[in-house]
Amino acid sequence: MDPLASPDLDPQETREWLDALEGVLEREGTERAHFLIEHLIDRARRAGAYVPFSANTAYINTIPVEKQPRFPGDFALEQRIRHYIRWNAMAMVVRANKHTNVGGHIASFASAATLYDVGYNHFWRSWSEERGGDLVFLQGHSSPGIYARAFLLGLLSEEQLTNFRQEVEGKGISSYPHPWLMPEFWQFPTVSMGLGPLMAIYQARFMKYLHDRGVVDTEGRKVWAFTGDGEMDEPEAMGAIGLAGREKLDNLIFVVNCNLQRLDGPVRGNGKIIQELESTFRGAGWNVIKVIWGRHWDPLLARDKNGALRRRMMEVVDGEYQLYKSRSGAYVREHFFNTPELKDLVSELSDDDVWRLNRGGHDPFKVYAAYEAAVKHEGQPTIILAKTIKGYGMGEAGEAMNIAHQQKKIAVDAIRRFRDRFDLPVPDDELEEVPFLRFEEGSKELEYMKARRAELGGDRPRRRRRAPESLEVPPLATFDRLLKSTEDREISTTMALVQLMSMLARDKKIGARVVPIVPDEGRTFGMEGMYRQLGIWSHVGQLYTPEDSEQLAFYREDKKGQVLQEGITEAGGMADWMAAASAYSTHGRSMIPFYLFYSMFGFQRVGDFAWAAGDMRCRGFLVGGTSGRTTLNGEGLQHEDGHSHVFSSVIPNCRSYDPTFSYEVAVIVQDGLRRMVQEQEDVYYYLTVLNENYVHPAMPEGAAEDIIRGMYLFKRGAAGDKKAPRVQLLGSGSIFREVIAAADLLKSHWGVDADLWACPSFTELARDGMAVARENLLHPDAPAKKSHVERCLGETAGPVVAATDYVRTFAEQIRPYVGRRYLVLGTDGFGRSDTRERLRRFFEVDRHHVAVAALKSLADEGKLPAAKVSEAIRKYGIDPAKPAPWTV
Repeated sequence: MDPLASPDLDPQETREWLDALEGVLEREGTERAHFLIEHLIDRARRAGAYVPFSANTAYINTIPVEKQPRFPGDFALEQRIRHYIRWNAMAMVVRANKHTNVGGHIASFASAATLYDVGYNHFWRSWSEERGGDLVFLQGHSSPGIYARAFLLGLLSEEQLTNFRQEVEGKGISSYPHPWLMPEFWQFPTVSMGLGPLMAIYQARFMKYLHDRGVVDTEGRKVWAFTGDGEMDEPEAMGAIGLAGREKLDNLIFVVNCNLQRLDGPVRGNGKIIQELESTFRGAGWNVIKVIWGRHWDPLLARDKNGALRRRMMEVVDGEYQLYKSRSGAYVREHFFNTPELKDLVSELSDDDVWRLNRGGHDPFKVYAAYEAAVKHEGQPTIILAKTIKGYGMGEAGEAMNIAHQQKKIAVDAIRRFRDRFDLPVPDDELEEVPFLRFEEGSKELEYMKARRAELGGDRPRRRRRAPESLEVPPLATFDRLLKSTEDREISTTMALVQLMSMLARDKKIGARVVPIVPDEGRTFGMEGMYRQLGIWSHVGQLYTPEDSEQLAFYREDKKGQVLQEGITEAGGMADWMAAASAYSTHGRSMIPFYLFYSMFGFQRVGDFAWAAGDMRCRGFLVGGTSGRTTLNGEGLQHEDGHSHVFSSVIPNCRSYDPTFSYEVAVIVQDGLRRMVQEQEDVYYYLTVLNENYVHPAMPEGAAEDIIRGMYLFKRGAAGDKKAPRVQLLGSGSIFREVIAAADLLKSHWGVDADLWACPSFTELARDGMAVARENLLHPDAPAKKSHVERCLGETAGPVVAATDYVRTFAEQIRPYVGRRYLVLGTDGFGRSDTRERLRRFFEVDRHHVAVAALKSLADEGKLPAAKVSEAIRKYGIDPAKPAPWTV
């Protein structure tokens, strides 16, 4: 029940309390009043009174006029510069769409221009040799405005702006922030909405991690994340705000462009998105700064003695606010100032004056005040909720209209009004052309822009392509223990990987750069030993005695801890990994992150982040544990992975491997280290590892190079009668051991020889095959080259059978390069709970089904009678009438 709606049992006492409050406000100010009220509430709660929490404040600016700092810039110059940027941003989209259909967005940047301009002019530092710079996650749809500013500074050419979104011929620039396509321009990929905010939170947290561990001094550096109010509906956008509040990430600033519109219409037409976000973020422990009204409202608010204007501001919903700005000053006077008292407030204002009552996000004085307060705030992350108008300046071409986001073409009359509104020097006879505007060399405007950026360390917050130094990685011999046979000792490839990580962490040259990352499953992966050895990073250390403190591998949190234990959040773990995997660029330090997760919850759960990691040129190891459809016995459909390697195969700079033995793990990781931290190649690795224990053989001599290529000879079949039937058996991961067993069955039961080929990466084999095929296609007169698969199988005989713990599509990738009969077995269908043996039989990838597939291939080639295949089916108890495992 609303306490204000209850009957007042003692009006005199109420009056006395209110008079006392008024006295405090007049004599000592709002801060003292707030202090007293908070203490009264606290006292009432301690006495047992029900005083519900409200995280909302009035619908006015958080920073009152009397506390605004002096604006340090030249307002007139900055406004003129901003007008030029607005024009060029509009022009590049309009020009690009005159003769193409490449699209583009005008309205988003039009609403956010002031938010960016104040940041570039006064806050965002670039990195230099002396200090690191700020990290700025720019809103993807605002890219034209970022390009327009860069053009004025001479960082982009007119040809590049003319070819906006036309990159194929090498003259244009990308649609959105894409570090892969423009590696020295964009810091982060952000247009997959919602990813930027979550990545920013973990970047800010990783900066604290680096600082605490003494790897990089990040003091004073900030992470800024720009997002839209509609974008905040993405689950990822707000999924980790509790973490930011809990960790007190005061190096993090969110700027939400609250233009009240998403792509098709209002964000909260029937409500107030700023109030909604305020309560959510304040409740999560954030410092909230609202920038709702521009300075032209200040005189009206000062005269609003009884709060009528403030009440009206609060009661109007966002759908109405959008409507007002799509109409006129007269309409606003009639419908917003809708009482005699309110109309009296604006009685001396013309309709044009009423129309100029601006929103806070378009007022550089208000924006500057908010940014300065955010930068100085300590102990909490800050969110700035800036109210703007979508399509600001576009007039009837889209300003505050539901169609604004889709506007790419503007009629000449609308362009003329745009020019006049912002007082731009474009002659009437050139309006159709929509020319780009520049400042002359030596002009006050250009010199001002350069001076502001020079003071902030460089032309913009920039991206490094390489770390200043390359790290020397250990040679393969360092992991000799993993290259040898385990004799009679059974281990898993997960155990082998954890051992390797421990070896790396102890390395004197690169050990401090290793970043083990795990969600809430470290013990599943056998990483609990690292908890004591390396410590789990915590900015405050460990404030409690862990329950298992008397055990050898107790749970140890430490301010200098090395392990990042993320809790139950694959998205958070992935964002952590991306922060570490991009540290060579953002911090000038190559880090070596290993992120271990259930493979089923890897690429499937966070595939959008994995794609963004490719765009971001991340370098590191993603490790899918308990991999494959049949290895994680007992868990069932939603835990069993049969397709992560298909997902990873579509990311061009992701190198994917499905190793079976510890020596393969060692070779692959050492190669990754060489490529990523020594050669500084922009690739990252995905390994799948198993929780199945078995004996591991020694690495075949000379196999290392072919392991990296994706296929090597594990064992040659017996060299007997050349006329005897022979097959080539291929496999990876857990099922390669079934393939090995199948070779023994073929020999002992049917007299068939089999050559065994381990294929730790069908994906790398397919990429090699495609590259060779393209080379041959484009050089028809040159001698044809052969793919690695063709070279491996070239001197062999017999049909080829491949079996993996993944869907058939995984091994089918190499079919064009096999060059003979090729039969693929895989685990298509939904997983289910059971033992490994039964699951492999159910999915028809066990040794018996591999043997039958080999016999059938030989029969199809006339090397064996078909009756032998039927005999084998009976011998191994295979039911031909059983439904296919992928049947639904």
